[in-house]
Amino acid sequence: MWDVAPGEIVTVAPRKQWRYANNPYLSGEIVSSRLDVSALGLVPLKLRSVGMWNPEEEYWGEEEEPIEEWAKPIIARGERPAFEMEQVLPGADPDDPSDPIIDAVDLKNAGNHHEAVKLLMELCESDRRCLDAHAHLGHFILDDYPQKAIRHYEVGLRIGELSLPAGFDGALPWGHIDNRPFLRCLHGYGLCLWRLKLFAEAALVFERMLWLNPSDNQGIRFLIDDVGAGNPWREEE
Repeated sequence: MWDVAPGEIVTVAPRKQWRYANNPYLSGEIVSSRLDVSALGLVPLKLRSVGMWNPEEEYWGEEEEPIEEWAKPIIARGERPAFEMEQVLPGADPDDPSDPIIDAVDLKNAGNHHEAVKLLMELCESDRRCLDAHAHLGHFILDDYPQKAIRHYEVGLRIGELSLPAGFDGALPWGHIDNRPFLRCLHGYGLCLWRLKLFAEAALVFERMLWLNPSDNQGIRFLIDDVGAGNPWREEE
């Protein structure tokens, strides 16, 4: 089942079904998978108002430097409401400083990829709304398997979007740290689209990111010209 992104809905051709300790089990072949977060019955993550985002309080470069084109419509739009998205981290204990996401990254960096993925999968199994687990599952395979990584990023992205009303025009600033898992999912999704040469789709994702987080802590402004020109991904990116 590790070939399935947690949150996807799969169709299985069963070979064997059984019960053990009152738990049902099924073995078989996965015929297809699809993503439909509305069918998962999830409670949307909460959005907490954090005041107004004001372009006059942002740094747009030195006074003698021209404003970059991507920033002009964002500045012209003026103040917008800002929010922080609830972050879910199953098993988190305020009295315990350990972080299972960091633990998974440490395992991966130590060469224990299997245990790192297992830990993230367990977080998603506990609560599909653990967006940072989805993001890091994507991160772990982005370099080698962008066509698989994009599925992890998209699950996290679509689950996060359940919290955003239609036509959402607010900001999700990176400085409010609970926004970061959603922004990581969005970033990874855009990078995968770029690597898969879906330039128009990637450009829309990156434009959206700049509107959500105009401070651009993820460096999107350095990518948009290449994506807009249809230049392929380069390893140094």
